[in-house]
Amino acid sequence: MVSLPRFSSPPKTIQKIILLGTCLPRKCGIATFTADLSRSLTDLDLGLTVESIAMIDRSGIPYPPEVRFEIPESDESAYRRTADWVNQPGYDILSIQHEYGIFGGEAGSYLMNLVREVKMPIVTTLHTVLENPSPAQKQVMDELLGLSERIIVMSERAVGFLSHVHQIPASKIDLIPHGIPTVDLANGSTFRNTLGIKGPMILTFGLLSPDKGIQYMIEAMVPILAQYPDAVYVVVGATHPNVAAYSGEEYRESLVQLTQDLGIESQVRFVDRFVSSDELVQYLGAMDYYVTPYLNPKQITSGTLAYSFAAGKAVISTPYCYAEELLADGRGVLVPFRDAHAFAEAILGLEANPAGRAQMGRRAAEKGEQMRWPNVGLRYLESFSRAKLDSAARLKSISSTPVPIFRNTDKLPALSMAHLAELSDDTGILQHANFTTPNRAEGYCVDDNARALLLTTQLEGLAPLTSEQSLLQSRYLSFVLDAHNPLTGRFRNFMSFSREWLESAGSEDSQGRAIWSLGAAINRCQSMTRREVARSLFERSIPALLDTTSLRTWAYGVLAADEYLQRFPDRFDTLALLGKLADRIAHQYQSCATEPWPWFEPKLTYANARVCQALILAGDRLSNPSMLDTGLKSLAWLMAQQTAAGGVFAPISTKGFACADERSYFDQQPIEAWSAVSACLLAHCVSGNPIWLEEAGRAFSWFLGRNLLQVPVCDPETGGCHDGLHVTRINRNQGAESTLSWLCALTEMQLARQSTLSPSIRKETFEIN
Repeated sequence: MVSLPRFSSPPKTIQKIILLGTCLPRKCGIATFTADLSRSLTDLDLGLTVESIAMIDRSGIPYPPEVRFEIPESDESAYRRTADWVNQPGYDILSIQHEYGIFGGEAGSYLMNLVREVKMPIVTTLHTVLENPSPAQKQVMDELLGLSERIIVMSERAVGFLSHVHQIPASKIDLIPHGIPTVDLANGSTFRNTLGIKGPMILTFGLLSPDKGIQYMIEAMVPILAQYPDAVYVVVGATHPNVAAYSGEEYRESLVQLTQDLGIESQVRFVDRFVSSDELVQYLGAMDYYVTPYLNPKQITSGTLAYSFAAGKAVISTPYCYAEELLADGRGVLVPFRDAHAFAEAILGLEANPAGRAQMGRRAAEKGEQMRWPNVGLRYLESFSRAKLDSAARLKSISSTPVPIFRNTDKLPALSMAHLAELSDDTGILQHANFTTPNRAEGYCVDDNARALLLTTQLEGLAPLTSEQSLLQSRYLSFVLDAHNPLTGRFRNFMSFSREWLESAGSEDSQGRAIWSLGAAINRCQSMTRREVARSLFERSIPALLDTTSLRTWAYGVLAADEYLQRFPDRFDTLALLGKLADRIAHQYQSCATEPWPWFEPKLTYANARVCQALILAGDRLSNPSMLDTGLKSLAWLMAQQTAAGGVFAPISTKGFACADERSYFDQQPIEAWSAVSACLLAHCVSGNPIWLEEAGRAFSWFLGRNLLQVPVCDPETGGCHDGLHVTRINRNQGAESTLSWLCALTEMQLARQSTLSPSIRKETFEIN
């Protein structure tokens, strides 16, 4: 646990904060806390934007404008959709209010679908910390804590639990008390007169549930009333929604019946509703004693007990964890669990000792000053600032550390297709995965099946396909064939899991990828029948590429045409088409490139190296030195842009990068590393310059852990690959595009070692020993 720095204003890096938890008007303690925290941050008057995401258990609740998004707790996919949304507006911090029961899935596991995907530092406030969590609870909590930049708890006991249960270092934990309001005691007295209470007023508030032990305080009223007949016990709060859903008002009704059995129903009042914070403050100001007769000794936090300190009144409680800590040093009285007599004795003793009671109230009030929301809001902002600074400092430290790259003497990992097979079924390859489990809800796409077909054709350059690989190749080819829509002459991209096409035509890039995979099948497949069926569709489809406008589609077209020409070198119509597409790429360069920005477009976006690869390939095939030189120079410049401190390969992020932009290094995706490997191996093959082998090795090293986060992105044992690198962590899902990027990059490196990469490009052989 560390001491937080004190800021008079937040660092400029903290401008926009998003809170995740339950939100008012939902009736629960976390909702009240989230609203209070949001208000306290805004009231600092430092120009902060504070917005919220509400966890909901039912629809139809009218949330205020600052609640920007809602997550139905049991809708697993909603968590991922929320991550996509929250990544867009540029929030600096995600503040999670974690409590068991408000997130869906076993032990709240659905939350991790969001946490794994967000791209900003996470600060998690734990409202409950379990000393003995179940295996599922521990697994989810360990991951949440690992992905959080900082962790906030409200008690020393919680710090200890995090240390010995979850092995969290104290330096990552901020101990910040539960916030409390300011209570106007004068208004409390007026409110008390309104209530008509003349004797000692004893208060308990909060959502009602059997573990609150209210019955013991009701029983304690009998001896209290014997000495103070005007004493009143007020129980404020609706029945907890989860309790009401399971057993209705059974517990409340049992309490009412108990007051009647004891003959004290006139001196025990139930306020059966969820009261506002303003009204609650009035009750706190009016009371003489606050009691929490709770039954759970492990309770690590209590917002109601914290609130009682706002009034500076006497507090009596059972000795659960939080109460032991908060009421220490004479700030309250602890009595045994389930002991009505002890509650009565404590209150009667304090009533007989006004000076002692006043002293106890003053000590509580002194503690309460540290807990008031303006102070707590500032402490939270300081924790957020530390999270932002720590994240940036760690990234800077990592990026400045020299990282060894893959050398040509290193041993390549063995190729495993286990995960690829798991992602594939008798239709084709599924797009996405939850961790390593295929996500059927997202269906299929021609982009991934084209990449998968391309991989299987590359594998034929290493060895004859196994029966399992041959079956996969047949399915991927069949998918690409079926994707072609004869009514439009274009390839459809997205298919549902029920095998229904979801569009009449996909993007231009989808056309290019599909045709590229067909060209590879024509060139590389050992099966004559598969070559012929691919050729039939290829020859009908490739002329349409001349009607496209996408730079990368033209690049895929050049790669496709070159594959076809390796099998049919005398097809001058295809050679002419390759030349036209390459001319368009070269013209794009001439129109856009400047001395400080020698590139084909005003912005680097995705699969950038494919454009260079296509121009290098065309320049060599067409014997066009200018085209070849432009391809090599642009690739050299691109690789320089993709080099971080220490020589680490840092591919262009999903945000892109323009000349005047500040470079953003995250998110990084495997497809960029694969395209860089392909282009650099081709550049070496054509130029013979060994520097390109070094560059290919540097890009390939990214998969193996030689990246800014120094974590492996691939899993060589299964052949799976994570979906990318976020600013602080890896994306743990292993979808098709990522897995295929790894497998294709590995296969091309292996082909390079066998001197079999694109034999028509350059007649000389080369080796990576």
